[in-house]
Amino acid sequence: MTRVDLERRQVWIYLAAILAGLGLGLSLPRAAVHLEAALWPLLGILIFVTFTQVPLIHVRQAFRDRRFMGAMLAGNFVIVPLIVAGLLVFLPADPAVRLGVLLVLLVPCTDWYITFTHLSEGDTGRAIAATPVNLIVQMVLLPVYLWLFIGTAFLEIFAVGPIATVFLSLIVAPLVAAWVLERWADARPGREAVIERLGWFPVPLLALVVFLIAASQVQTVTASLPILPQVAGVFVGFLVLALIAGLGVSKVLGLPARSGRALVFSLGTRNSFVVLPLALALSAEWRLAIVVIVFQSLVELLGVLVYLKAMPRLLPEH
Repeated sequence: MTRVDLERRQVWIYLAAILAGLGLGLSLPRAAVHLEAALWPLLGILIFVTFTQVPLIHVRQAFRDRRFMGAMLAGNFVIVPLIVAGLLVFLPADPAVRLGVLLVLLVPCTDWYITFTHLSEGDTGRAIAATPVNLIVQMVLLPVYLWLFIGTAFLEIFAVGPIATVFLSLIVAPLVAAWVLERWADARPGREAVIERLGWFPVPLLALVVFLIAASQVQTVTASLPILPQVAGVFVGFLVLALIAGLGVSKVLGLPARSGRALVFSLGTRNSFVVLPLALALSAEWRLAIVVIVFQSLVELLGVLVYLKAMPRLLPEH
């Protein structure tokens, strides 16, 4: 099996992991505390390994094609927040649900969108070059967006010690470690093989993460079942509107078809694994946000399979 084969099947791998986790959580409810304790180190390893696949030391390359980079930034950080603002009216009033949706939809993906761009025969090179910029900008703008959408409640929710600790230990520290490893690998020929081998790990690690979340949060998952169809409708609506936005921006700016496909997948895919630690660090009354974030990733993966089928007709190369 190749990495591409593994990534093609990832949606079914994650679905199987979630079902297995729910089964374990229901049969051994007392194991939830121990499972959640194992989740944190595993999540840190997942984030580090995923960050190693982002070309952090080549940020300057992203700006060689200013038209594509401008489309990517405008799409992800202007158009997408406007889409999210419009979709909020269709969500349940539960603050935890709304927070989960905001956390996951406001940040563009930095990992599997490259895989799907490649599978669609999009411009993978430009997608890779834009990834570190998307990662840095989203970290800066996410607090701003949350403040705009939920006001002073944002300060009350996140003004706690665990959030700062999680952000530093599970996002900043892995990011710095990945940057150091990339610098080390770039310094001498042959070392890049280490980065390539690490590329096999995100899918199985994420499967383990969602398995542990499902097993440790089974009560939250079962309690959320009545609202999940409504939330699913919002996530499907987002995928449709992101697709329309990507196609529209590509046409207005006259992007080549391959660049347009990369843009569409960037707007349609979100960075659930980066915001997941933040949701996990919140107090118990916000735990529903965790379920919403994991649920979004499943809806998204099914949605991008539709994107893959549609790309040759929507953005033909000739």
